[in-house]
Amino acid sequence: MDILQKITEMRLEKGWSEYELAERAELTQSTISSWYRKNLIPSIPSLEHICNAFGITLSQFFIENECFSEKLSQEQVDVLKRWNRLTKDQQKKLADFLDAIL
Repeated sequence: MDILQKITEMRLEKGWSEYELAERAELTQSTISSWYRKNLIPSIPSLEHICNAFGITLSQFFIENECFSEKLSQEQVDVLKRWNRLTKDQQKKLADFLDAIL
């Protein structure tokens, strides 16, 4: 698994710049950009900050999409990807809405 590539893909899915990711992850932009310039792997604590910014766990980060596709339909995977692009407030509102209609 290419960790830096996965971070880039996730960041682009959210429409975030490196600066926005750094802000949300409570890291400096220079830290993140140095990973790419020097082809470094982030430390576990830094990766935890990145995962927190994306609203996922370390375990979720390391699960390949192929694992999900065996258990979830493509439609379900798409819904989860959309969910992860929502802010915490938007996620709560959507959950409340779903609770109200179910």
